Amino acid sequence: MSDGRSLWRHPDFLKLWSADTVSQLGSQVTLLAVPLVAITVLKATTLQVGLLSAAEMAPFLIVGLPAGAIVDRLRRRPVLIAGDVGRALALASIPVAHAFDVLGLAQLYAVAFITGVLTVFFDVAYQAYLPALVERDQLADGNTKLEISRSGGQIAGPGVAGVLISAFGAAAAVTVDAASFVVSAVGIGAIRRAEPAPTHVDTGRGRLRRDIGEGLRYVLRHPLLRPIAFCTASSNFFNSMYGAILILFMVRALHLRPGLVGLVFATGNAGFLIGALASRPFVRRIKLGPTIVVSAAIGGVGSVFAPIAHLGSALPWLIAAQLVVGFGIPLYNINQVSLRQAICPDRLQGRMNATMRFMVWGTLPLGAVAGGVLGRAIGLRPTLWVAAIGGCFTFLFVLLSPVHSLSDVPPPDEALGEELADASPGVGGVVSPVGGPAGVVGEAVVGLGVERDGDVVEPS
Repeated sequence: MSDGRSLWRHPDFLKLWSADTVSQLGSQVTLLAVPLVAITVLKATTLQVGLLSAAEMAPFLIVGLPAGAIVDRLRRRPVLIAGDVGRALALASIPVAHAFDVLGLAQLYAVAFITGVLTVFFDVAYQAYLPALVERDQLADGNTKLEISRSGGQIAGPGVAGVLISAFGAAAAVTVDAASFVVSAVGIGAIRRAEPAPTHVDTGRGRLRRDIGEGLRYVLRHPLLRPIAFCTASSNFFNSMYGAILILFMVRALHLRPGLVGLVFATGNAGFLIGALASRPFVRRIKLGPTIVVSAAIGGVGSVFAPIAHLGSALPWLIAAQLVVGFGIPLYNINQVSLRQAICPDRLQGRMNATMRFMVWGTLPLGAVAGGVLGRAIGLRPTLWVAAIGGCFTFLFVLLSPVHSLSDVPPPDEALGEELADASPGVGGVVSPVGGPAGVVGEAVVGLGVERDGDVVEPS
C-alpha cells in the first residue's frame, strides 16, 4: 500500500482505532474483575460462574439475527455510540451497588445480559462499518491494526487489572471499563466521514423475517463462509467451555492470587500481538487459505497446556497455553474477517455479520454452561482436558473445504450474493452455489470484557 493510502494518514480510521484501543484495555480489567467479584465477593459456585458467562453470550442466540436486519436499515455509527454508552452505564452499576452493599449475583447476571445485548448490536455494526470507512484493499490493514490494539490490551490489561483489583477491589476496578466505553463513544462520535444512507429500508409487514432469511441463506449457501462459520462455532464452543472454568481452576485448584492471574494473562497474551504482527508475513509466505487453516489448528492446540499445570509448576504451563492460543486467534480472525468483509455485498454486510455472529458466538453460552456442569460433575481439570482435546479438531472444517485453496481474496461476489440471498431453500437442505455437494466434509469469555471484533474468542 502506498504512503498516500496508508491508514496512518486516515484521520477517521485513527479515531476509530484510538477509541477501540482504550476500550480494549478497559475491557481486560473487567475480564478478570467480574468473575473475581463472583468468586471472591459473592462466593459463586462453579455452575454459577459458568452461568455468568452464559448470560452474557445468550443475546447472540436471542437477538443476534434480528440485530443484523435492523443494522442494515440504519447508519452504523449511531449504533456504535449507543452501544458504548449503554455498556458504560450497565457496568457502572456494579461498583455503585457494591459501595452500597447491595450487589448480588442477580445484578451480575442482569448486567451481563444487558451488556451482551448491546454488544450484539455493536459488533454487527462495527464489522459492517469498517468497509464503509476504509477502501476494500485497506481492510486487511485495518483489521490488523485493530487486532494489534486488542493484543496490546491483552498484554497490558491483565497486569493493570491485577494491580487495580489488589489495590481497590474487584468491584471498584470495573469502573475503569465503564470509563473506557465513554472514551470509545467520544472517539467514534468525532469521526467526520459521512456514512452513506442505508439502501435497505423496507420495513413492511413480515420484512424483518424475510431479511433474516436472506442473511441465513447467504452464509449457509456460500462455499467459503459456511465452513468458516462451522470452524469458528465449534472452536468457540470448546473455548467457552474452557474459559468458563479457567480462572476458577487457577484460583481454587492452583491457589493463584489475583496478581499472579493477571501476570499469566499479561505475559501469555504477548502471543496475540505476535500473531497480529505475523498475519501479513504468513499470507505472503503461504497464501490466504493455508493461513486460515494453520491458524485455526494452532489456536486449538495451545489449550492442551493448561490442564497439565499443577502446584509448583503452574505458571510456565499456563503462560505457554496463553501464548500458543493467543498466536493463533488473531492470525485466524484478521484473515477470515477481512475475507468476509471483502466478498460480501454492502447491502448484506449487517445480516452476514449477524448470521456469522449468531452461529459462531451462539455456541458460547452452550459451551459456558457445559463447562460449568462438567466442572461440577467431573472436576475442573478433566473438564479442561475435554475442552482442549475437542478444540484440536475444529480446523478440519476449513481444511476440508474450498477455503484451504485460496491464494488471495476473491473479487466481490455481488451477483453470487444476490443469487444466494434471494434463492428459495433447496430441497433436502442447503445446496452448493458452485456445483458439487453442499455439505462440509469433515468463527473466552468469563465476565464482561468481551471481544469486540474477532470471531474466535480468547478462552480466558
